[in-house]
Amino acid sequence: MNTATPAQPHPAWNLGGTVVRRIDEIILPPQTGPWLLPEATADVIDEAAWLRPDFADADTLLLASHTFAVEADGLRILVDTGIGNGKTRANPAWNRLRTDYLQRLTDAGFPPDSVDLVITTHLHTDHVGWNTRFTEGNWKPTFPHARYLTSRTEWEYWADAEMDQARRQMFCDSVHPVRDSGQYVPVDVPDHGHEVADGVRLVPAPGHTPGQVAVEVRGTDRTALITGDSIHHPVQLSHPHLTSCVDTDARQAVHTRTRLLNHVADTDTLLLGTHFPQPTAGTVRSDRGRFRLHPEPGTEMAPAAT
Repeated sequence: MNTATPAQPHPAWNLGGTVVRRIDEIILPPQTGPWLLPEATADVIDEAAWLRPDFADADTLLLASHTFAVEADGLRILVDTGIGNGKTRANPAWNRLRTDYLQRLTDAGFPPDSVDLVITTHLHTDHVGWNTRFTEGNWKPTFPHARYLTSRTEWEYWADAEMDQARRQMFCDSVHPVRDSGQYVPVDVPDHGHEVADGVRLVPAPGHTPGQVAVEVRGTDRTALITGDSIHHPVQLSHPHLTSCVDTDARQAVHTRTRLLNHVADTDTLLLGTHFPQPTAGTVRSDRGRFRLHPEPGTEMAPAAT
């Protein structure tokens, strides 16, 4: 069982009346980078020297699994739910985890009973795991009072998709119990996005999956964009053409990534990567015909008031 969690407790970014907190789950093992982004070789990393030491070591990308807890519009909102504990998974790094994720979430001021809204950027294993937890002999929704949202395009795609055994297992333990409780709500996400709360908007980001969304969070001072898997790693700022081995439509994924980067580049919008290792966030800056991330580490903040 993997019990490792990053050391820094829930750093936060204050956008002005709206706070985003990172809730750590695990640091992903070194083999994740070459598997996930096989074209991100040492030579490619060398072309973006700014990636080291935070985002890459000598020749390997560094990645993590975490979620984001947002205080906005009087709501407690969780963006994605990570890998989850005690679940049988084909990936050894994800199999039957035992982490203190829920305690971290509670310590940040988001005990499970208090969460109002769970946003699923897409229905992949490492984004839905804490949707449920094993209690009283069954997998039950972790957040009993929350609405769980995902895009209707995403929902309908997986409803008709042929799945291997590993993916069927994931849907059985992490998606279907929430569906059966009546808490999962598919929503239409048009090109201009879908506002789910004042200052929180789902932004279409297809490619990695057909209905993936990114999440825009607006405060009075600035805006943040939570990437989902539209950008897996900061190397894709310098090389947007690098695609993931699990992209449903690689060409669409490149188009989406380029569109999002062009939109936030050279602004004060904070980019928050769902798999970016510490420091996780930063602003996107033009860099000799490419982009780079100027990191903005989060700060320690008091837990959300309960």
